[in-house]
Amino acid sequence: MNNVIIIITGILGATLTFYVNEHLKQGAVRASALLTLIVSLFFYFFPELLNPYLTQNIPPAFIGASFVGMVSSKAIVHYQWLIMAGIIFSIIYINKSIFFRGYGGALGTSAFIALLATMAIPVVFSKKKRITNGILIFRKWLFRDKD
Repeated sequence: MNNVIIIITGILGATLTFYVNEHLKQGAVRASALLTLIVSLFFYFFPELLNPYLTQNIPPAFIGASFVGMVSSKAIVHYQWLIMAGIIFSIIYINKSIFFRGYGGALGTSAFIALLATMAIPVVFSKKKRITNGILIFRKWLFRDKD
């Protein structure tokens, strides 16, 4: 049950940050910082509300998921991809002690890996089944005209 709550936290962290960033026009950093502050203060003032595992792990899981939500709307357009990235991030977060032992920046790295994996899903499952298709999409996105 604890892992399900962490996954829900990851989904909420990613989608809420993206929403505040894109729709409320607050910017990625401000959206992440504001929502993280609210969640962290809540668990700081009410530590007995949930069990100790969740009280200690929900704030960092939300922070990392908010890094996922800082993605540009040009890279991830639909919320279902953002939800998928939040789930992937949460799974990495739950198993982080195995993957990132002694490695700094685990939350940001996990968010980056989750976003890359999510952005690769349409390329891997495309009907053309060519890896060059993914390279062309990445190249087009990387060298696009700046607005």
